[in-house]
Amino acid sequence: MIAQQNDEETPLLQRPEQPKAKTPLPWDQIWILLLLEMPELLSSRTLAPFIPQLIRDIGVTHGDESQVGHYTGILESSYYAAHTLTIFYWSQLSDHIGRKPVILTALLAISISMFSFGLSKTFFALVVSRVVCGAFDASDSMAKSNLMDITDATNMPKAYSYVPIPWTIAGTVGQVYTDRFPDIFGRSELLKTYPYLLPCSISAFLISTMWLVTYIRLKESVSTKTPLWELIKGGFSGQSYSKPRQPLSNVIVDPGEVKSKPLPLRALLTSKVLSVTASYATTGLFQMGFNSVLPVFYATSIELGGLSLDPPRIGALLAASSAMHGIFQLLFYTRLNDRFGARAIHITGVSSCVPMVILFPVTNALARAYGIGMAVWLCVVVQLMLRINLIMCFPCITLFVRAAAPNRASLGATNGIAQVAVAAARIIGPASAASVFSYSLQEGHDAWSIYYFLTAIVFLAVGTASLLPRDPSVWDHDDSQ
Repeated sequence: MIAQQNDEETPLLQRPEQPKAKTPLPWDQIWILLLLEMPELLSSRTLAPFIPQLIRDIGVTHGDESQVGHYTGILESSYYAAHTLTIFYWSQLSDHIGRKPVILTALLAISISMFSFGLSKTFFALVVSRVVCGAFDASDSMAKSNLMDITDATNMPKAYSYVPIPWTIAGTVGQVYTDRFPDIFGRSELLKTYPYLLPCSISAFLISTMWLVTYIRLKESVSTKTPLWELIKGGFSGQSYSKPRQPLSNVIVDPGEVKSKPLPLRALLTSKVLSVTASYATTGLFQMGFNSVLPVFYATSIELGGLSLDPPRIGALLAASSAMHGIFQLLFYTRLNDRFGARAIHITGVSSCVPMVILFPVTNALARAYGIGMAVWLCVVVQLMLRINLIMCFPCITLFVRAAAPNRASLGATNGIAQVAVAAARIIGPASAASVFSYSLQEGHDAWSIYYFLTAIVFLAVGTASLLPRDPSVWDHDDSQ
């Protein structure tokens, strides 16, 4: 028998000849984690279609249409500013006290902030609502960490092929407006005074329901527990307070996790973690920049460089995009990952962003020349389909985050580092992209400034993606440490 060579390429080259048996998915917990993917998306996508009109209604722009994008970017970035300052600590805390308490706190905060947003009548109040939501919202990060806890390299891609199901639901729920159903909601004086309370209330109610389901059905996936008071006294370092114990009957845990303990921050900053964090941050930077520009582009008049679409139509387009993405990833992501690998999918996704950016000026030029006709809608559809490739990058990055973690007990904190970086990028993304878009609309400025800006981010994302190995298994950690 020929001895196997101990190099990084061997596992990848031998994978077709020695396939690993795939571990069955723990569906009793997977379906709850899929629900927990919804709150952050639900809150942001509920707001996205009507935020440009809301900015106009509250009068903060004083009728200056070119400033709508600027204030929209500030509002979106306020969430991520608060999120950046807190997400690592929530993630690190979850390695010690468990994922479930952190998730329950996050869901409660999101629900309250959504009600508050719908009742806000000033720009300052809107910002405060989003800051509160961002400071406490660790739901998405915890769902990812929990999913890493209960899956392995063989079944994690399969688990992520189902993630678009809640994304699709989150992209379609909440697109309800008083003026769309006048017979049902049009007589309500409350909704006439607060016209955006209805979609916010729907989202808040659904998130409250998720809190109840999580409290009753979710099992803890962290076996190493530390009393909160001991963590406070120790400054949350966790180096000497994490005491392994036998898991309880209602705890799901990997045997390797019991042998390890959470590591301090310095031990987590390895080259692997930094590489995947850089790729995550640059991809997130473009995604948020693009997402903030897209509804503003749709809402801006054709003469100023947009498409002059109303909020209901914008909401329908965003919902259709979510549906297309969900169907595609559900049907094809696992097969593509098995065939080409996570890195190839990721690089393809970020490279697709170049034609996505080019389609902005092309679509507007067609609208100027021929009006909103078949050619314009074709460009819109192609752009939204290319967006699917971009969103497919994120499950690939999660596979690399899991593989880069120094040990299983530090998955939450490792994921937290990546979440901090992408949250910081998401602060810069909406504010900068929306502001550059507003700048490009002003007389005497280069109308293509926003497209140069987004293209530069794309090339940065491609460069950081090249730092990733050909397969996450190259980075598999050793739980013995």
